[in-house]
Amino acid sequence: MPIYEFKCLKCQEFFEMLIMNSDDEIKLQCPKCNSEEFERVISSTNFNMGSEIKGNQGADVTTRACSSGTCTTYDIPGPTR
Repeated sequence: MPIYEFKCLKCQEFFEMLIMNSDDEIKLQCPKCNSEEFERVISSTNFNMGSEIKGNQGADVTTRACSSGTCTTYDIPGPTR
């Protein structure tokens, strides 16, 4: 049962969706603006062993040139070591 992360292309909100069965039909929309325009993002895994979350709560965006044009990386906030 993977959790997929998405970024709304309209309001830039990040949200998650737990997919129970890949055969199920699911209506995906942004919980903030109800848009159906979004992209799936690849997230890094994090775990927390009792420390508090500190620092900026917004996503850091890095755009760079790559062989297909431009590539964008989203560093989604969460616990770090």
